[in-house]
Amino acid sequence: MCRKINKIIELLEIHFPDPPIPLDHENAYTLLIAVLLSAQCTDKRVNIVTKVLFKKANTPFKMIKLSIPEIEEIIKTCGLYRFKAKAIFDLSKILIDKWNGEVPKTLEELESLPGVGHKTASVVMIQAFNTPAFPVDTHIHRLAKRWGLSSGKNVTQTEKDLKALFPKNLWAKLHLQIIYYARAYCPAKKHNSQKCPICALLNN
Repeated sequence: MCRKINKIIELLEIHFPDPPIPLDHENAYTLLIAVLLSAQCTDKRVNIVTKVLFKKANTPFKMIKLSIPEIEEIIKTCGLYRFKAKAIFDLSKILIDKWNGEVPKTLEELESLPGVGHKTASVVMIQAFNTPAFPVDTHIHRLAKRWGLSSGKNVTQTEKDLKALFPKNLWAKLHLQIIYYARAYCPAKKHNSQKCPICALLNN
C-alpha cells in the first residue's frame, strides 16, 4: 500500500502541482457561503452567482439586510436555492449574535450552523484557517473506492481511511488535486482506465 500511495502522490503532483481553490472568495465568511452554495451545483455556476451576491453582501451584517426572497432571487440558478437562501440568512444572523460576525474556527462550531455539513466545515477549516482536514466530496469518494484506498461504503469511512493513508501535511493539497484529477482523467461515466494515468498504473 505504501508504494501505491507514493505513486498516487507522485502522479497527482505531476498533473496538478499547484491546484487553485475553485471557489472565488474574499474571506472566511464568503468562502463559507460559496462552499454552502456548491452543494448540487458546479463551481463555475457558484462563482457566477457569488459575483452578484458578494457585491451586495460580503459580510453577515450586510447579508441580513437582504430578505430571504432577495437572496433566493440572486442564487436561484443553484440547486436547492430556497433551502440555501434561508440557511445563508439564518447562519449570518447566528454569526452576528454569537460570534460578533466572525466565522468560528472549530469543526464543531461550524457544523452547528444552518446548512453547514461536515464537508463544508472541513473546507473552511483548510482554506480559511489552515487547519488540517480532508473533505470528501463525491469525486474523492468515487476515486478512493476505484483506487482501492477505501471500502467506499460512505464518505465518513472514506475520510477516515484517507486520513490514515496520507500524511497530514498533504491533506489540504490532496483534497484539491484529487478533485481536479477526477474531473480531468477519472470521471464517473465513460471512464477509460487506460487513458487515466493512475488507473493504468494501478491496473498493471
